[in-house]
Amino acid sequence: MSASSGDRSKHFPAIERKHDQPMQYWFDLLAEHGEAKYDEQMALLRDGHGFSQAHANAVVMTHRGSTTTRRFADPAAYFASLDPAKAATAQAIFAAIQKRVKGLELVTAWNQPMLRNESGYVFGLSAATAHLTLSPLSSEVMAQFADRLAGLKVNKKTFSVPIGWKVDAALLQDMAEARIVELG
Repeated sequence: MSASSGDRSKHFPAIERKHDQPMQYWFDLLAEHGEAKYDEQMALLRDGHGFSQAHANAVVMTHRGSTTTRRFADPAAYFASLDPAKAATAQAIFAAIQKRVKGLELVTAWNQPMLRNESGYVFGLSAATAHLTLSPLSSEVMAQFADRLAGLKVNKKTFSVPIGWKVDAALLQDMAEARIVELG
């Protein structure tokens, strides 16, 4: 099982080796604590039994019924989870970039749609209640385009656009190309 699969059970063999107990032991231990909150369950495993954060999270979340870290199978599923206006703007953003910048694949990473090439991640997006947050995944690229981002909410590695934003294709394409140059 690859690390990027999102399958929490990939941690189970290491947990069993390190803690010398079968997985059912840990699930039963959590069940004995009834309706304990996530933080309490994590503390039980981390503080009480020496689990790492990743291993404790894998056990607790599996016990709670979540077998994978992935919420969306692919970008289409992500877009389908959005209201139509957000989805339309998000899809227009990626289409604008891919129209001029060739060789980019639209994938899901960190439960968000991302454009990537063979060198790495080039551009990502996440949806919030009242805006979309865009990122070239680089503070250097953000600084390079600071003047063209005037009027938008800008952070170190992200900027926000309103739902229904009139997509500035040239800006997005230029940012993606600058990120590709940075990736080498």
